[in-house]
Amino acid sequence: FFPSFLFFSFLFIFFPKVTNHPSPNFNQYVRDQGAVSDQLSRRQVREYQLYSRTSGKHVQVTGERITATAEDGNKFAKLMVETDTFGSRVRIKGAESERYICMSKRGKLVGKPNGKSKDCVFTEIVLENNYTAFRNARYEGWYMAFTRKGRPRRASHSRQNQREAHFIKRLYRGQPPFPNAERQKQFEFVGSSSPTRRTRRTRTPT
Repeated sequence: FFPSFLFFSFLFIFFPKVTNHPSPNFNQYVRDQGAVSDQLSRRQVREYQLYSRTSGKHVQVTGERITATAEDGNKFAKLMVETDTFGSRVRIKGAESERYICMSKRGKLVGKPNGKSKDCVFTEIVLENNYTAFRNARYEGWYMAFTRKGRPRRASHSRQNQREAHFIKRLYRGQPPFPNAERQKQFEFVGSSSPTRRTRRTRTPT
């Protein structure tokens, strides 16, 4: 009995007790890191246009006013998109007007000369249909959206799965060519003409 007691005492002293630690939540870690502005790294800036799925035009920043009524290559449709975090948060600025796309507390899109506030930061969300949605960082659940006439839609009424909040990134002046730019002609169903009467063969007299 005594040797066995010494043996188990030796194991208890020299081998620490193993405890099961919970596995780290990497999803929460990525969300936390992506929500913090990166003040150290050099900002990455991209230039492109945003094609609205509903209006069929491009987002333009003419000043305080923001619409989705610009044609391809319009100088006000050229956007400078700056990275804000290690994740997918960006700041969108009009290259010509030098104003940032921001969102007011009423859910209205407005152009501001200074885009440092959180209401000027948007999270890029690539959807399953390959469109991109932009969710505001300050007002969670509010998206940049436009109506068929290209007018800004109230963000409080916008949802990620709505067409009004779907955009396609395009290089300036439409390079490369936009797919399916020319609509295919619809099939025309040609009705059959009324059957003509067969001409009777006349026998030539013999």
